[in-house]
Amino acid sequence: MLQSLSYVAAAIGVCAAAMYYMMVLRATQINMRHTLETRRVMMVRDITKEMQNEAYTRSFYELMNYEWKDFEDFDRKYGSENNVEASARRASVFINMNSRGAMLRKGVLSIEDIFDSTGGMALVFLWEKYRPIVEEFRRRYLSQLYMRDFEFLAGEMQRYVKTHEPSYEIPETFFKYVRN
Repeated sequence: MLQSLSYVAAAIGVCAAAMYYMMVLRATQINMRHTLETRRVMMVRDITKEMQNEAYTRSFYELMNYEWKDFEDFDRKYGSENNVEASARRASVFINMNSRGAMLRKGVLSIEDIFDSTGGMALVFLWEKYRPIVEEFRRRYLSQLYMRDFEFLAGEMQRYVKTHEPSYEIPETFFKYVRN
């Protein structure tokens, strides 16, 4: 009888240890989810803060107001050999958009996070304006990977808007403010 009691006590101990392990594992999973959500919220906050930065916004608008006839004209006016400031401005904004696209592609951020923190379709307008330039850079100097995540982001943003607002059409004058 004493031996039976010791078996029962051992079984109760094993069950208690297993239950404790499951509770600790569950708490760890909850903490990990909370940590990941906190990090995601902080990234969205940082992106929003950057987009609200006057210097960044000015750079974006200046890029949207650049005008050119073809790649040679673009390169003459805004290329790194002739206009370092314009080239640096473009690189800064493009790299920023490319990194956001990479975060989306890797599942770090959702399309809703990026849409809400970047001003919606503005980055699509920028991509559409510069698509021929990026494609020519890819063809002439860089690989097809150049700005691939910026392109991915713009495509996902267009799909998101089409899903949530099917009647939306990108204005033909999306790349330049036109006064009425």
